[in-house]
Amino acid sequence: MANQVKVNTGNGEFEYPVLSGSVGPDVIDIRKLYGQTGMFTYDPGFTSTASCESALTYIDGDEGVLLHRGYPIGQLAEQSSFMEVSYLLLNGELPNKSELDNFTRTISRHTMVHEQLTSFYKGFRRDAHPMAIMCGVVGALSAFYHDSTDISDPVQRRIASHRLIAKMPTIAAMAYKYSVGQPFIYPDNKLSYTGNFLKMTFGVPAEEYEVIPAVESAMDKIFILHADHEQNASTSTVRLAGSSGANPFACIAAGIACLWGPAHGGANEAALNMLKEIGTPDKIQHYIERAKDKNDPFRLMGFGHRVYKNYDPRATVMQQTVREVFDALKVNDPLFETALRLEEIALNDPYFIEKKLFPNVDFYSGIILSAIGFPTDMFTVLFALARTVGWVAQWNEMISDPGQKIGRPRQLYTGPTQRDYVGIDKR
Repeated sequence: MANQVKVNTGNGEFEYPVLSGSVGPDVIDIRKLYGQTGMFTYDPGFTSTASCESALTYIDGDEGVLLHRGYPIGQLAEQSSFMEVSYLLLNGELPNKSELDNFTRTISRHTMVHEQLTSFYKGFRRDAHPMAIMCGVVGALSAFYHDSTDISDPVQRRIASHRLIAKMPTIAAMAYKYSVGQPFIYPDNKLSYTGNFLKMTFGVPAEEYEVIPAVESAMDKIFILHADHEQNASTSTVRLAGSSGANPFACIAAGIACLWGPAHGGANEAALNMLKEIGTPDKIQHYIERAKDKNDPFRLMGFGHRVYKNYDPRATVMQQTVREVFDALKVNDPLFETALRLEEIALNDPYFIEKKLFPNVDFYSGIILSAIGFPTDMFTVLFALARTVGWVAQWNEMISDPGQKIGRPRQLYTGPTQRDYVGIDKR
């Protein structure tokens, strides 16, 4: 591509520079477009607009590639740990053993929440959706941790980042415990980040809780696979909120609220519900025919992706993880057989191949989480827990960017032109 792109308007011809990233498509720098031409671009959903410069995550949807700081997601999920990936996203490089030990120790020192926060939970109905609780409690953290809300101080930003990553599992586990009427379980810093979360979620004071290695490994992989995903809706929300100078706890609460939407964080729950509706493998063909019928409202959930036009690289890891969890827990779930058969049929059906409807990460993660024992309304909470590190890393990157401005999208106005007010007696 040329180094300049020419735009012809009624006001003349203007040139705009073309910028290149380290990898991926070039972008046209249109920051001066309005000032020079008096026109905006029109891009609903911002699907053709780069809203920021970032060095965190790269996605090539056509090739099915997902990189965190350059490292393929498959390698990280298979060989790394969530704490190591968290360090990588926050700091830019993989840690050595000493750095990882120090980081893990620091996070473990922030896992407890202020005791007064427990009273927040009692203000919710027992049947409140845990995401509603998460929004409220995370937003309230800024009322308890005043010493880490000055975003101009790098030290305070780092402390706030560590607090959010450390406390999210505790807040999530407490939301679950409250919904089932069980006592809250305090963090156990002898356990790993993921093992501690499992104990806080499923442990009870009356007996010892034993972390099952295969389940711990599966949860850690799920956390890694959901840690960051470029400028999606919730991440963009965090950045937009942060661009105003809002404190980090408020920004992450905004991200949680956005993630709650069924088109974003609720997809794995929808995929599991779809498998339950299909039921047994012998009914799959009937539902596939329904999915192909444009007049039928039924849709196959967990297939295809807004970005990936190839096999979701995260789904490859999840497929193997499903087998490991089912073997460890000795689960004999017909949903698993239905899922495998549906995947096989879809991957070989010309309709799905033509439309590039490959299984995505949500197709498998819902089955795994259900097998471990999580109710479906906790699925999005787990997504938020994992994505917190990505949100925090993106927020830190944005705050440190000297070129960052407060977010202010423009619009194509189609309402009435100026008109005079008419008194009510004359209308």
